[in-house]
Amino acid sequence: MNWSLAASPLLPIALISAFAVVGLALSVAGLVRRVRGAWLRLAAVAALLAALLNPALVEEKRSPLTSVAALVIDRSQSQDLGDRTAATEAARKALLDTLGSLKDVEVREIDVAPAAGADGTRLFSALSSGLADVPPDRVAGAILVTDGQVHDVPASAAALGFDAPVHALVTGRPDEIDRRLVLERAPRFGLVGTTQSVRLRVEDEGRKDAGGTVKLTARRDGETIADQEVPIGQPFDLPIEIAHGGQNIFEFEVAPLAGELTAANNTAVAIVDGVRENLRVLLVSGEPHAGERTWRNLLKSDASVDLVHFTILRPPEKQDGTPINELSLIAFPTRELFATKINQFDLIIFDRYHQRGILPLVYFDNIAQFVRGGGAVLVSEGPPQDPANFDGQSLFDTPLSSVLPAEPTGRVIEEPFRPELTDMGKRHPVTRDLPGSEQTPPAWSHWFRMIDANASSGQTVMSGAEGRPLLILGREGKGRSATLLSDHAWLWARGYEGGGPHVPLLRRLAHWLMKEPELEEEALRLSVRGTNLVIERQTLGDTVAPVTLTDPTGRKSEVTLKQSAPGLWTATVPATGVGLYVATDGERKALAHVGPPNPRELADVRSTTEILAPIAQATGGTVRRIGAGDAAEIPRMVTLAEATRFGGDDWIALKSTNATVLEGLVRVPLLGGFLGLAILLSVLALTWAREGR
Repeated sequence: MNWSLAASPLLPIALISAFAVVGLALSVAGLVRRVRGAWLRLAAVAALLAALLNPALVEEKRSPLTSVAALVIDRSQSQDLGDRTAATEAARKALLDTLGSLKDVEVREIDVAPAAGADGTRLFSALSSGLADVPPDRVAGAILVTDGQVHDVPASAAALGFDAPVHALVTGRPDEIDRRLVLERAPRFGLVGTTQSVRLRVEDEGRKDAGGTVKLTARRDGETIADQEVPIGQPFDLPIEIAHGGQNIFEFEVAPLAGELTAANNTAVAIVDGVRENLRVLLVSGEPHAGERTWRNLLKSDASVDLVHFTILRPPEKQDGTPINELSLIAFPTRELFATKINQFDLIIFDRYHQRGILPLVYFDNIAQFVRGGGAVLVSEGPPQDPANFDGQSLFDTPLSSVLPAEPTGRVIEEPFRPELTDMGKRHPVTRDLPGSEQTPPAWSHWFRMIDANASSGQTVMSGAEGRPLLILGREGKGRSATLLSDHAWLWARGYEGGGPHVPLLRRLAHWLMKEPELEEEALRLSVRGTNLVIERQTLGDTVAPVTLTDPTGRKSEVTLKQSAPGLWTATVPATGVGLYVATDGERKALAHVGPPNPRELADVRSTTEILAPIAQATGGTVRRIGAGDAAEIPRMVTLAEATRFGGDDWIALKSTNATVLEGLVRVPLLGGFLGLAILLSVLALTWAREGR
């Protein structure tokens, strides 16, 4: 029984307090002056106060609550090593059986799986989340089954949020050895084409005779770039070259140590963002025309482009007696641009340019060699302003024709037409998903003039009047070329008939020519989005092969891609852990790293009792090894109400909380009904009788 005294005042407590002060003051004054009947007056005031307070005996009806014990199972990557998985499962089953036999103990099992992107094993965060809905006074304790490599151990017992023991049952053996490669320093970014340096160190943990050298292999984006012997136990520097823009994934791997736990941490990864110096573009405009500034404005607005622009305002055949030194502010440096410094450019654009003797033929041969060596050229065609008096040559009549993907027929088509994407253009990343292309006809304005040409090579991605080729993309040697057979793109820029997507079209075209990786027509990409891996296969073909995905532990799985857009096939798979993932379709390879480049989870994989010992000792718990494999043994388990130590050599204990829940109240008024009235009247009667004598 749990009885207590409670009051339910019949009047506001302020009035009762005022009456008590006045009544008691008068009674005490009577007692001091020895007034006859003062004690009875005091008793009457007290009886009246008690009646106004309405006292009662209250009995609480409570039901006992079970104590909650948390069983935290570590499923991190390091728990997959050796026979730890078997030992963990054996301990889990034995603990569930034992805990289930304890009276008034509720077991809450918390599995802590490796989370993509998480740095280290976080058992106590999972414990806090698992017990978030449990009052602290109901927690009987926590039992952790782990290898001891935990990275979120609280600094004090108070940070746990409950007052109960924490026990750790540690898998693994005390004599484990392991080799690991430590990345001490690595650059975050570097200019493309430059050489940077990383600092590494090889550590043989648990090995008594550590020393000597070991073979190290360095790879960039999966391709081997170096093999060399490096010292064990001493830091060393290794030069690396930033080969391209975007992520350069460097992987460093040392040979395994005989008998070591795992080779997973024999690898270190450095992700260096390659930063290009501004791409250099040479724009040569021929005859002045309405859209002359379209290319200039577009390229000048691109922060990644350095533009050199020359406009031929006066062809050489115009002779009017003007002195040569007054013809231009800056002479056209043909030899410097097209002979000595041509390789400093990434792209050369001829905008409505016709051969009129300004550039000797040998320079066009230089441009052709520039393309074959890895450069790019774009020809934006347009007819001469005065075709009747035009005696110049097309660029196809120069050595440049050997790298151009289209051969003009000499016919100019002048009629309204809407540029349309070809079947190839719907799949090519330069023209795919252009705003307005999803409608038929496309939701952009007409053009009115184009040069007729036959595509001699490359891919026709846009067609114009009469279904003839309008935009042709080609490759020659290591370089690229493109031909745009109309000079009316400026109509889109000026908003004629609503305009059109001139910015995405021309910008993508220029960046494809300058080998932007995102615009490659045949590519395999692997990226991380949240806790998932996204595989993308860009292709101009109609089908793609399945992709083999290799996770950080070396396990392979085959992934079938589905078409998400013309020319784009994708698949999304969950990331199973932290580390480097490799996707390949047999011809191409893509890499992505989940989580930090060098995760704490794999920094030291040897099992240990030292990390969890302080928190266990602070809570009265214990840390002990449970053996290996299926032979894992757990200690005897009991419950204790109060203790400073909840474990011994062969036993561990949980705290008995004795928590209860209130189900109801029984209230017995002390001065209620006839009893209270009789007591009050009796006191008043005695006072009256005494005063009446």
